[in-house]
Amino acid sequence: MAVTSSRSASIGLVIGCIIFGLGSLIVAHVDVGGWAMAFWRLAISGIIFTILAKLTGQHLPRSRRAIIYGLLSGAFLGLDLALWHESIYAVGPGISTLLNSLQIFFLAAIGFLYFAERQSILQLISLCLAMLGVAMIGSPEFAHNTDAIWGFVTGILSGAMLAASMTFIRKTHDTEPTSIFVLMQLVSIGGVLAMIVPMFVFDMGHILPNTWSEIGWILIYGAVMQCLAWGLIAYSIPKMSLALTGLLLLSEPVAALIIDYSWLDKPINTLQWSGALLTMFAIYLGSLKPKPRALRRYRFFARFYKRKYK
Repeated sequence: MAVTSSRSASIGLVIGCIIFGLGSLIVAHVDVGGWAMAFWRLAISGIIFTILAKLTGQHLPRSRRAIIYGLLSGAFLGLDLALWHESIYAVGPGISTLLNSLQIFFLAAIGFLYFAERQSILQLISLCLAMLGVAMIGSPEFAHNTDAIWGFVTGILSGAMLAASMTFIRKTHDTEPTSIFVLMQLVSIGGVLAMIVPMFVFDMGHILPNTWSEIGWILIYGAVMQCLAWGLIAYSIPKMSLALTGLLLLSEPVAALIIDYSWLDKPINTLQWSGALLTMFAIYLGSLKPKPRALRRYRFFARFYKRKYK
């Protein structure tokens, strides 16, 4: 039963990540600022999830701490989306989404600093490989793109914000199991509140959509990419380890890179493709969960005695 639940959560997470990545196409074509785009996405989803929570009779958690954790997850998700949008404008959907996927290393750092989880040599090697991969991606981009530095900084920072958001989703469930619609309602409210001030500071003049077409795309962005995609992600995360979560999130940058190259005609040379593959391989290594020493020692002696007394 647990295996089936984990498998369905894995499938849901992959589908959610791919849909999430497709949202970068909308961001690239709608003339609305990155912070405002995050605000509208979370506001639309907040309305939808509030209605769904009412219709299904789901209630807020009784624990005040769980509510605060849910709101904090939304605040960090809003920052993640806004910084990711800024990175998309600067370096395109593919590279920005790949940089955002470096969140697995921020998750490892959170585990080390907050949960006292020891890091393996393999995880440290994967971090070095990821840094090399990012350098391979960035060197050609810096040569012809004056916005590359801003795009890389915001893309990497968005990964840190996403890691924080996922951590607080987990902490919400650890504090008190929370129904999915209510959880996403809290996340949306927290994100909307966090975006109000930055939106008016950084996106003044680019807050509202200009055409009915842009209004339609924003509605799709909020309803499909946030409600469906992020809802699947939030539903799946508590049912899996953080390591497996980081591994499956690789489906998002793969989809975004292919879309960026094939649909948006983004020039990506051989060095950058190689760097992207190296970075994704490093993320995969970083997501592997090392076996406890005691368990490895037990299996070693079990094999030894089995050969000796067979």
